[in-house]
Amino acid sequence: MTDITLLIVDDHPVVRDGLRGMFTAAGSDPGSGFRVLGEASDGHEAVELALRLDPDVVLMDLRMPGGNGVDAIAELTRLGARARVLVLTTYDTDTDTLPAIEAGATGYLLKDAPREELFGAVRAAAEGRTVLSPAVATRLVTAVRSPAAQAAGTALSAREGEILALVAKGTGNRAIAAELFISEATVKTHLTHIYGKLGVNDRAAAVAAGYDRGILGRS
Repeated sequence: MTDITLLIVDDHPVVRDGLRGMFTAAGSDPGSGFRVLGEASDGHEAVELALRLDPDVVLMDLRMPGGNGVDAIAELTRLGARARVLVLTTYDTDTDTLPAIEAGATGYLLKDAPREELFGAVRAAAEGRTVLSPAVATRLVTAVRSPAAQAAGTALSAREGEILALVAKGTGNRAIAAELFISEATVKTHLTHIYGKLGVNDRAAAVAAGYDRGILGRS
């Protein structure tokens, strides 16, 4: 059995140490198949190490100073990295879950998940299967079934709504990125998703559709 290789990304050293210890101990058991290749403390370092070490799975925290997880996931997706990203975080709000999954995360698990559930999620992610904690799965189902989603095909996420509102004010991509503390590449990714969800091809049409559907209020 070939080991599943891992990159652990978290800004807290004690969390990284705990996860490394857990997977290293499990890897010593016959047939367990885990091997930690490295650790990163923020999103920028995560992208660099993921490209250099080429792990099967990246365990990615989301809220980190110096480079957040969603931006890192979007960048890895843009660059075509082989690694599957399994989000492992404390947060399960819509503003965290939906952007992470839209950016390209294979799965989303909370840090209070039992050890065996985490191991199973890593194995599933390595095989390309989607893994969601029950709380996150419920949120996604609710979002898909919301009236706005039924009316527009797919609802905009909270972050996409923020970006569309800034576009409506005439804010450029660089200024949007600065205001929301994300990269310009992430802004462009969100805009692509917004255009697709609204069925438009440019900023002006997106704003018009936003007003028409009540996403931006009334013009």
